[in-house]
Amino acid sequence: MELRQLRQVLVLAETLNFHRAAEKLHMAQPPLSTSIRKLEEELGVTLFDRLPSGLRLTPAGEVVLRNARRTLFYSEEVRRAAREGEAGEQGMLRLGFIGSATYSVMPELLRTYRRQYPGVDLAIEESTTVELLSRLEDHSLDVALVRYPVLEPTNAELTLLQRDHFMLAVSTDSPLAAQADIALSELGDVPFIMYSRTRVPSMHMLITCALHGAGIKPRIAQEAVQVQSILSLVDSGLGVALVPNNAVKYAGTGVRLLRLRDWPMQQAMGVALATLPDAMTATASNFVAVARSIAAAGLAGEAGGTTPGEYSPS
Repeated sequence: MELRQLRQVLVLAETLNFHRAAEKLHMAQPPLSTSIRKLEEELGVTLFDRLPSGLRLTPAGEVVLRNARRTLFYSEEVRRAAREGEAGEQGMLRLGFIGSATYSVMPELLRTYRRQYPGVDLAIEESTTVELLSRLEDHSLDVALVRYPVLEPTNAELTLLQRDHFMLAVSTDSPLAAQADIALSELGDVPFIMYSRTRVPSMHMLITCALHGAGIKPRIAQEAVQVQSILSLVDSGLGVALVPNNAVKYAGTGVRLLRLRDWPMQQAMGVALATLPDAMTATASNFVAVARSIAAAGLAGEAGGTTPGEYSPS
């Protein structure tokens, strides 16, 4: 068994077509077919069902595919470690982040990291917490800035970098806009713009539980994924929304943010750094050290002024 065969399995599993896979691998189709057949003979299993409509991974193929990804990840880590050296001053850092991390914690973190490690290339990608954690566990990201708390099962270690709190976003045309603050219990009759139940489940659940605790069953007018989209929908007059305090600087002139008098204190939220300790690269280790240093100094915690802490889901 060779690493090139495992790479061929990965590409073939993506395309489910020998011809397209051969093109992506820059090789002819017959040698690819021969290579896969020899691997199947060596393993004693069929990896792909050959159907008239195309290829289909077998159950054995699914297992081999998962382990092939892991094997190729660690083989690449050997190469990366050789290129970067022990100091982690060269190489690549793959960083994922939620949109709201750009409001405060991320700019200071990236400025400091780039100043200390100018030779490291950054590959940065925005997504939701659920998708970022999945990418982290697939080893396609090194570190991620995610929304805390995380309610979904995960193998990632979470370090809370910044504590935040919710505010109520209302349209300036709303009668509520005349108030400086408001209680959750006063929101029984208003439509809500809510975080997506499927794509942002932690925030959806956090808000829903707080509203239920105040005796409110929210009437959801619309769901959205990003804070910017939620604020835009509030500006359009479709409803009110609970958003992180750090979003205040990005609220347009058509949106007013009200303080909440009765938010449950035990329901903390913020931005956390997610890592997989068993798959930490040198560049990622340096990034984690910079993030923890900034958080401890209070540069990233102006909204709540907290000390960073680690959280390991059971």
